[in-house]
Amino acid sequence: MYLTILLQEGGGLMSYLPFLAMFLVIYLFMIRPQMKRQKNEKAFQSEISRGTRVITSSGIHGKIVEVNDNDNTVVVETGAGKIKFERSAISMEMTNKLNEPKK
Repeated sequence: MYLTILLQEGGGLMSYLPFLAMFLVIYLFMIRPQMKRQKNEKAFQSEISRGTRVITSSGIHGKIVEVNDNDNTVVVETGAGKIKFERSAISMEMTNKLNEPKK
């Protein structure tokens, strides 16, 4: 009896179905992939080592010459010299980006 009241026209569960479907679509296509990207980026940032060629989030390309674990920074050697960055500013490994197949 309770189920028939919910499924009746003009109210109940059926009126919320489009909103639930929209939330599910947003979660599957936007939120979940972003969470996966953040998890992968955080894992990469924790595994940074000397000699790795990287790209910062501001677009600077360079090679890591020094890793400071105590203050969570890295020194990146660029064409202009050496620059100190926070670990969180390192966006991706350049060698992986260059070796990806073109789409």
